[in-house]
Amino acid sequence: MEDNLGGAAGAGLMAGMMGVMCVVYLAIYVYFSLCLYKIAQKCGIENAWLAWIPIVQIVPMLQCGGKPLWWILLLFIPLVNIIVGIIVWMAIAERRGKPSWVGILIIVPILGVFIPAYLAFTD
Repeated sequence: MEDNLGGAAGAGLMAGMMGVMCVVYLAIYVYFSLCLYKIAQKCGIENAWLAWIPIVQIVPMLQCGGKPLWWILLLFIPLVNIIVGIIVWMAIAERRGKPSWVGILIIVPILGVFIPAYLAFTD
């Protein structure tokens, strides 16, 4: 006879892990959106609230970096998006009065998590 308790426990564990991952994803989304919103406000972007809308948040990010909106297309091309993203974050850092190399740090594991907050919450 097959014991279904293992299957039910496994399914419950999987559901719990998915719930935790959803909370972690939501926290990361809120953190990044808040940072981008603050950066957009400090850069004088008129529609800074767009930073809260997924995918559309690329618009204020490009505006903060002073890049044309057609660069959105470049951000959807694999590998090209990494280079373009670095260029945009370098431009955002310069616009916030920081050295451009700060924007390059966005690709450094762990350290890159703190770069948006540094650009958003410092003068």
